Amino acid sequence: MRRADRLFQIVQYLRGGRLLTAAQLAERLEVTRRTIYRDMADLIGSGVPIEGEAGVGYVMRAGYDLPPLMFTEAEVVALVAGARLIRAWGGAAMAAAAEEALVKIEAVLPDPARARAARVPVHAFHTGEMTDALRAMVDRIERAAEDRMRLDIAYADEAGRPSQRVIRPLGLWFWGKVWTAVAWCELRNDFRMFRLDRIEDVDAAGRFRDEPGKTLRDFYKIMAREHPRP
Repeated sequence: MRRADRLFQIVQYLRGGRLLTAAQLAERLEVTRRTIYRDMADLIGSGVPIEGEAGVGYVMRAGYDLPPLMFTEAEVVALVAGARLIRAWGGAAMAAAAEEALVKIEAVLPDPARARAARVPVHAFHTGEMTDALRAMVDRIERAAEDRMRLDIAYADEAGRPSQRVIRPLGLWFWGKVWTAVAWCELRNDFRMFRLDRIEDVDAAGRFRDEPGKTLRDFYKIMAREHPRP
């Protein structure tokens, strides 16, 4: 991460009046505490209203915000509700990002919109289905789809029959308590959907390139043809 990006990220973490220690910031940004101390000194010296000290923590005074975002009331409700759903039912990295997003949304909204965000009546709570292992699997598949990484998976179907597959993950679908991976299955030479809670093991199997007929867009075309909207 470039230093300029790191300084920007520190400011984002401190938005909303949260107290964070150098150790917490160092862990999130994957640098040493000494680096955080230097960054803090530079930010304070440049006029960013940060208060605190080593061993205690740092907080940013109110008023150092981005210009208010022009969200409609409906958009505020959608953003807050969506972030809460991902926080409860997303992968571990997704959940952490959703938490950060909620803080940033609240920090940059004008007072009326902030009050509306606080009143959004939509809440989500994860249950036993969303285990730590499943959260990690959501993140793993999402990252593999982004990086175009083939995966060698040990999979069990609905009847419990095991199989070994090499797949090209293309995306994730959430069905309400159930996550599935949309993928090109090299064993079946066709598109398949795999429930993440039935993937028993996974290993990287080398990168792939998009090929005609094997992309997510191709999958959507097939779905639209087989299940036309009324």
